[in-house]
Amino acid sequence: MGEGLIEAEIVTWKVAVGDVVTLNQALVDVETAKATVELPSPFAGTIVTLHGEVGDTMQVNQPLVTIEVGAQSAPHANEKQVVHDETTVNRREPVLIGYGVANEDAAVVRRTRRVATGPTKESVVLDVPDSPSGPVRSTPPVRLLAKQYGIDLAAVSPTGRDGLVTRDDVERARSGPVGPDARRSPITGPASSSRFVGREIASWSSGPREERIPVKGVLKSMAEAMVQSSTNQPQAAVWLRVDATKTMELLEALKAHPNFAGVRLSPLTIAALAVCDAARHFPGINSSFDTQNNEVVVRRYVNLGIAADTPRGLIVPNIKDADQLDVVAMASALSSLVQTARSGTTTPNDMLGTTLTITNVGPFGVDAAMAILPPGTAAILCIGKIAKAPWVVDDRLAVRQVVELAMTFDHRQVDGALASAVLAHIGRFLEDPATTLLAQ
Repeated sequence: MGEGLIEAEIVTWKVAVGDVVTLNQALVDVETAKATVELPSPFAGTIVTLHGEVGDTMQVNQPLVTIEVGAQSAPHANEKQVVHDETTVNRREPVLIGYGVANEDAAVVRRTRRVATGPTKESVVLDVPDSPSGPVRSTPPVRLLAKQYGIDLAAVSPTGRDGLVTRDDVERARSGPVGPDARRSPITGPASSSRFVGREIASWSSGPREERIPVKGVLKSMAEAMVQSSTNQPQAAVWLRVDATKTMELLEALKAHPNFAGVRLSPLTIAALAVCDAARHFPGINSSFDTQNNEVVVRRYVNLGIAADTPRGLIVPNIKDADQLDVVAMASALSSLVQTARSGTTTPNDMLGTTLTITNVGPFGVDAAMAILPPGTAAILCIGKIAKAPWVVDDRLAVRQVVELAMTFDHRQVDGALASAVLAHIGRFLEDPATTLLAQ
């Protein structure tokens, strides 16, 4: 699954017990380290047991699925032979990393097939009380609706058969006072939904009074990383306002050039090149603090992390060896990274080994922000929106394209002087990118 990963959450089962699967057939989607990964079957056979349900968090080395393999395959060292209907079969249990067998000491067993004498039917009763004084009778959808409205089903008068609370009962309870002294305030707020922690949540007017969201998946990974960062890394920040007019002019000129046809260029492209150039001039900014060995590790390669807002939440994949890329290659790498992130196909490996990070809050209309360091890195650059503003040029007031930059850094190994020098270097790059690129 990925180096250092210890667990994964089951997102979707693509098979069921009794299904016959082929080699490399998709078994399940799991989510770990902010990435959803499809697990293929490592062998052909029949699904015997699914060891978890959707939403369960499975630990590494915990059995995930049990598959019976036909006798034509030679037994693996970690396989169990089981006699089934007088035929020898092999059973292996794939886990998140490697393969294991649930019971190594189990004896070989013999099973016989039970022949059904006729069709049978079984009924599932959703919710029947043991007595008239038992729990309120309703159905799961109606219970969910009542929960969303913040209504206590015990206070609702049932009109359904045998005292069943119906959807209409809940709707009536919501539209009118529940008790003699109850008062209703007019519902205000937009009716549109919004995104929060990687999911769609109901609007202010239609949602429940209180809503609890399980901390798992992307939200869990982000929360743990931010707590680790703020707890273990003393952080400080430096700020700089930059005249980025020439950056915007260069982008317009490149977009009109035939050699850049089909290449998606943006201010982030130039900023990424500027960060890599700053790392080449000041390698100390591209470092990490190894607390176990009491060492500072300086890296002379840049795996540039790009914070991406996706439907599943915030993730930070990186561009490997970004310091080796020119304008076209950097633009292509950024375009591919963002497209992969938004489609939900970013892999754990895409997020490992980040050395420097850029987060861009400009598209949200924000001037600036102080970002929190991703664990294991020394600096993160936050880019605000680029907008027209008054600026002094040759002692005269002019209208220029201005952007605000903020750099957060690990103050254990990076001091204010180094952080300021790096940010000033990035600022000069954005003020005249064409000259800097030609001089490389």
